[in-house]
Amino acid sequence: MPEGAARFCVGHEETAAVDMAESYVKKLCTTLMDAVTDRDPQVQEQICSALCALGEAQPGETLRACERYLQRHEKLAHPYRAMILKAVEAVVRSHISNLDKDMARAIILLASSEMTKAKDLVPDWQQAASSVLVAVGMRFINAVMEELLSRFQPGLLPHHFVVQTLASLAASNVFGMVPFLTSILSTMLPMLPMAKQDVTRVVFCSALRHFSESTLEYLANLDQAPDPTVRKDTFSSEIFSAYDVLFNHWLQSREAKLRLAVVEALGPMSHLLPNERLEEQLPRLIPGVLALYKKHAETFHVSKSLGQILEAAVNVGSRTLEIQLDALLAALHAQICVPVELSSPLVVSNQKEVLRCFTVLACFAPDRLLAFLLPKLDTNNERVRVGSLQVLRHIINSAAAQMEVRKLFILSSMRHPLLDTNNKQVKRAVVQVISAMAHHGYLEQPGGQAMMEYIVQQCALPPELQPKRQGLGSEDLPADSVRAISISTLYLISTTVDRMSDVLWPYLLEFLTPVQFTGALTPLCRSLAHLALKRQEAGADAFLSQYEASANLPSPYAITARLLVVSSDPYVGDGRGAASLRLLHVLHQRIHPLLGPRWETTIPRLVQHLDECTEETLSRKEWEEKLLMFLRDTLAVVSDNTWVSQLSLEMCKQLPCYNGMPQEKNFLYKCIGTTLGAASSKEVVRKHLQELLETARYQEEAEHEGLACCFGICAISHLDDALAQLEDFVRSDVFRKSVGILSIFKDRSESEVEKVKGTLILCYGHVAAQAPRELVLARVEADILRNMFQYFSTKVGRAPPWGHSHGPRLVTLLLSVVQVLGIKVETKDPALKLCLVQSVCMVSQAICGSAQAGAFHFSWKAELVAHMMEFIRAEPLDSLRTPLRKMAMVACTLLVSLEPPLEEQMRAEVTHGCLHSVMALLPEPEGEDASDRKALYLDTVHALEDLLTSLLHRNMTPQGLQIMVEHLNPWIKSPRSHERERALGVSACLLRYFLEHLHVSALVPFHNLGLLVGLFSPRCADLWPATRQEAVGCIYSLLYLQLGYEGFARDYRDDVAEQLLALRDSLVHPDLSVLFHTCHSIAQIIGKRLPPDQLISLLLTIFEALGDPDKNCSHAATVMINCLLKERGGVLLEKVPEIISMLRSKLQGTQEEHVLKAAQHSVYLLASQHRAAVVSSLLGSPLPFDSHTCTLWRALAVDPSLTTQVLRLLLEKMNRDVPFKESRAFLLSSTPDRVATLLPLAATCALYEVLSAPASGAAVLELYPELFVALLLRISCTVGVQLPRNLQAKERRSSGGPPAIRNLEPCRA
Repeated sequence: MPEGAARFCVGHEETAAVDMAESYVKKLCTTLMDAVTDRDPQVQEQICSALCALGEAQPGETLRACERYLQRHEKLAHPYRAMILKAVEAVVRSHISNLDKDMARAIILLASSEMTKAKDLVPDWQQAASSVLVAVGMRFINAVMEELLSRFQPGLLPHHFVVQTLASLAASNVFGMVPFLTSILSTMLPMLPMAKQDVTRVVFCSALRHFSESTLEYLANLDQAPDPTVRKDTFSSEIFSAYDVLFNHWLQSREAKLRLAVVEALGPMSHLLPNERLEEQLPRLIPGVLALYKKHAETFHVSKSLGQILEAAVNVGSRTLEIQLDALLAALHAQICVPVELSSPLVVSNQKEVLRCFTVLACFAPDRLLAFLLPKLDTNNERVRVGSLQVLRHIINSAAAQMEVRKLFILSSMRHPLLDTNNKQVKRAVVQVISAMAHHGYLEQPGGQAMMEYIVQQCALPPELQPKRQGLGSEDLPADSVRAISISTLYLISTTVDRMSDVLWPYLLEFLTPVQFTGALTPLCRSLAHLALKRQEAGADAFLSQYEASANLPSPYAITARLLVVSSDPYVGDGRGAASLRLLHVLHQRIHPLLGPRWETTIPRLVQHLDECTEETLSRKEWEEKLLMFLRDTLAVVSDNTWVSQLSLEMCKQLPCYNGMPQEKNFLYKCIGTTLGAASSKEVVRKHLQELLETARYQEEAEHEGLACCFGICAISHLDDALAQLEDFVRSDVFRKSVGILSIFKDRSESEVEKVKGTLILCYGHVAAQAPRELVLARVEADILRNMFQYFSTKVGRAPPWGHSHGPRLVTLLLSVVQVLGIKVETKDPALKLCLVQSVCMVSQAICGSAQAGAFHFSWKAELVAHMMEFIRAEPLDSLRTPLRKMAMVACTLLVSLEPPLEEQMRAEVTHGCLHSVMALLPEPEGEDASDRKALYLDTVHALEDLLTSLLHRNMTPQGLQIMVEHLNPWIKSPRSHERERALGVSACLLRYFLEHLHVSALVPFHNLGLLVGLFSPRCADLWPATRQEAVGCIYSLLYLQLGYEGFARDYRDDVAEQLLALRDSLVHPDLSVLFHTCHSIAQIIGKRLPPDQLISLLLTIFEALGDPDKNCSHAATVMINCLLKERGGVLLEKVPEIISMLRSKLQGTQEEHVLKAAQHSVYLLASQHRAAVVSSLLGSPLPFDSHTCTLWRALAVDPSLTTQVLRLLLEKMNRDVPFKESRAFLLSSTPDRVATLLPLAATCALYEVLSAPASGAAVLELYPELFVALLLRISCTVGVQLPRNLQAKERRSSGGPPAIRNLEPCRA
């Protein structure tokens, strides 16, 4: 093929491919546009999106297809035409740079036609077409203008959207449109008088506004404009002509929309008016615009236009503006005082425009403005004051040059707003004004510090609770609260306004220690840390010299004490702990020169600990200990007695600052104790301790603990001084006046006296707890306990336990006075009791912790235990409100472990008394403080468990365990469910403890295993699930105790015993059938692991449970008894009589049907294994047989094979002995009496009971001959036979009443 032909073929193929693609796009566009008439708005929207997407890929074909479709479908409804036009606009805007002229011309003609086809207004359709023209006009402005001007002819009112399109083009293409404005305006001006309809006038106003704005933008950017020769006066005459029509005629319209359109146009038009014309019009223009404020609710457009007019007036140097100032300021001020609703954007925008007007006026006449504005700051009207402050802040920022020489005047005018402490809106506005002042150098002037103090005061306000709304974060404060804004302002001023550094440093340090600024500590510390670092970077000399220059600044000791104490509650006040420590770190050079290297490592670790924890997870006790360790380390590094003394003095001075803040004050006491402990001067230590005792606020309970902790910590290094100072205080006039025996009813109430005593007692307790152990033992009885009980109570007729030889002369004198007056002083104050108990606990712990505790003979032990038991017994059983009961048991626990051991009777009293105090407590009702009461109850139960385990530890033998369980036995069997649950829980705890501490040196029997297992087994079916589970746990521990006594290792796990754990889990919420089946399984496990010699004690104990008031437990006892008899009955031959006797006695004590059936089944099971023993035991029952014995005999007729054997035994018993014996009742009697023998008589009665049971029929038929012969002989031998005398008496007694027992007359038996 020739080369030319080949090229022709290739070109033809490419053209064909393009044509195919174009044809496909055309068809696809047509299909989409055909579907645009769908009624579903979502479908319509998706079609438009698809057209736009197609236009992105094939813009030319898409635009061509849309243009042809609209031309061919003239009758397509305008809403659907508008949608297609919107797609066309989107494609044109995206690809305007690639649009060719032909396509642009076609689109322009299409859009122009669509826009003007309907003479009436169809906004959606015509606006869509107008937007297409505006989009094309971004590049093809001449072509668009040619089309538009053809429809914009002189003498005829143009179509509405032709004018609007011209306005839109002026806004979107400034440089393209301004050259056409001369011709447009010359054509438009004659049309203005012709416009009679408001809608037409509105669109003309809009066009004039956009034309003016475009002209102003063009003139402002002449360096970029295509024609730099354009000047303002080019359009001045035309604009003034238009202004005359708008202002003098249209502004008077009643139509609000037209008035707003006019005023919007007047603003930019005023800049294009000739200067002389503007000056001429201002006296009428400004009042005319101001008048619109009263006619319109939304005044944004009025304020915007007014601002433009004022700018134009100022630019031309207007003189008439001064005449309008008063009216302007009044109107604008009224607008700024309108409350701003953030939900209304126009209101917010109006405020911005009003402030812009004030800026113009501030630059024009600053003195007139301030003279008007500042007096309004003194008014009591909130809106007026807030609005005035907003204007003041704005002009400080926007007219800084004009306000520069008026700073002092403005500062002095802030006096009244600073005093407004109630109105949040005013305070927020004041803070914003101060922030503006800081940025412009106002606060460097005299009076500036008052502004900063105001900011700090607002930072110290209590946090405002945030309203509960969905979507809010976890911040403590609303973002626009006064406190939040003040905190942000203080930090920004400190860190971003360099000129404020000299104002704030070191002035802000003055606010660290006053208590009224506590709430502001976090922002203060952050700001001060930043300022101090900047100063240090400038040089240490500058840092220190400026610090020394002020006399009002707190001392290094005051700063150290303050920051350390507030760090004890680190998450309060937005994290003041970390902020305080960081500031302390920065100020190390000022605190002491030696502290820098050490604090470089210790303080960051403390801050890191806070960062790793939260307020919920931080242990306050651990944190305080870390801070005290930090303080001790600091004191050790300084190692200067003068510095330490000054620090302790400052800490004591700060104590009153924390009244009402118990946690911080308590920690400050600890800090004082730590500091005094590091002091080497005894005089300093004694002096401060004396001052603390004399000035303490004893009526505040929280202070008791703080003062006591102080003495305890101090005693670590100064034990003798602490004890001596306590005794000196008791002997001082201060103490005598407070708590003297003779003046107790004169100077203070009894409750106040008790609080002083309680505090002193606590002091002794903490001294004992903290002081070195090797020193405490020698002082505990002679000094510490003696004084504690001296303060606690004085009883007549009983010598103190410490003896007269050890007491001071003062005690002897007091006791003598008491005896003479016949006074008996005993404390009733629970708080004082609690103080004593706490101190006894601490003393006991101190003795236990001593290395010589084992050799220490504590002579006070029994006396202290007796005191504690008195307290426990005095506690009410109907409620648990204080921890006194718990603490007393804790004290007893500690005391029990000390030597010498308690006597047996005392141990029993302690056990019984504590059990009764806790077990008998009534269940707490639900309420607001239910969780606190529950926590106290659980702590009390744990204290009881610890006490009982400590008592058990003294006798770790089966007998010791038995004693404990015997004390618990009444509570285990209590008719009250809550008492049983508590008793089982305590029992489980004791058994676990016994098992964990079991030490068997030789293989010895666990002789009371059966008794203990039998006690807990029936409780596996208790009404309360928790009790059931605890009972299984007790059995589990008992079985492992048995394995331990058998020699198995402690970690040995028995497969059979481990099955109990699975069974325990099934006892949570079972039905009765599952419950009793589980009890049967438990009995099987017990039977497999119980030694034979323990079986009878187990059974006898379970027999006791047959009469349990809890029916479930009674049923469970029957199930377990029968299971054990079936599984292990073979080894009970020797115990059959005992078991039968127990069954008979239990039947006599109950009428329950299930107990009767269980007893019958038990006899049956025993007889099936030991029939001869059972028959002999039953025959030994007293004659005549009572109903219960008869019941047991009939139980032997259940099984035919067993019944046959029993009948043979009875026949054998009946025939073994003679039926009667002869004896003479009287010596002179002629004939002897025949008296029936007991064994045949009993056998005959038993035979009757067995044969009377219907189930015995088969056995009777089998033994019929033997029975018939034996009974016939028996009858023949009983004629004329008498009963034994003892039975005759019973027969006579029973004949008078109902036949409750079987008749024994031999012939009638």
